[in-house]
Amino acid sequence: MDIVIAVLIVVSVTAVAIAAMLLVRRTAPDGGYFHDGDRAAGVFGVLATGFAVLLGFVVFLAFESYDTARAGAEDEAVIVAQQVETAQFFPPPVARELTGGLVCYARSVAGVQWERMEAGTLGEEVNPWGAELYRTLRTVEPKTAVEQSAFDSFLAQRSAREAARNHRIHGAAGVIPAPLWVVLFFTSGVIFVYMLFFADSGERAVVQGLLMGTVVSVITALLLLLGALDDPFHGGIGGLRPVAMQRTLQIIDQELKIAGQDEPAPCDARGNPR
Repeated sequence: MDIVIAVLIVVSVTAVAIAAMLLVRRTAPDGGYFHDGDRAAGVFGVLATGFAVLLGFVVFLAFESYDTARAGAEDEAVIVAQQVETAQFFPPPVARELTGGLVCYARSVAGVQWERMEAGTLGEEVNPWGAELYRTLRTVEPKTAVEQSAFDSFLAQRSAREAARNHRIHGAAGVIPAPLWVVLFFTSGVIFVYMLFFADSGERAVVQGLLMGTVVSVITALLLLLGALDDPFHGGIGGLRPVAMQRTLQIIDQELKIAGQDEPAPCDARGNPR
């Protein structure tokens, strides 16, 4: 989520909550609705503690998913670069085909596939260039010890790359189930309503506004943070970007120039087949 939109949401929700508090304050009795303030504060402490514990657990869960997606993207990029190096030990026709497929795989991850993750439309589809690499690899018949070693290494790297890809796309779907969101918003609403009963016509309006505003603004900001962690692939602040794969593409280009390979890849800059 864009930081400006997030700030506007926090300000708007806080302003509405303060307005509701001041509206209730007009008809509230002097001293508030609670005759026993200590008992009311104790009940509020139970509500706030329960909400904080639940929110802390869910934030930890969402951050774990966020970090797993980030680490998966980093590992996938490193493995693609390693596979390009391994592909050079195959016979020249196979090496060129595998190298072109890996370059297109990296471009698609940093291009169309990343855009689909941000839009939430990637689903469970495989990377088409990953399938193309597998079909190419099935045609390889190692004849020398070097080719056999490269074949084994390439297969192991392929499995590691797919595992890293799964970690990356796991965070795109979000890990927080709908019931947890319902409970969080329900608890937030209960706390808001309970805060309204602290309205006191004998207290200054600025104090009453501060009382409500601080609680609501913190809860709103935490819920927005939770939403951002649960959806790591977005264009706003804190969203994951394909910087690791873009860096890998630059490294691959440099390595191929050193190796004297200037054959164009069978795809455009975004990973679409030519």
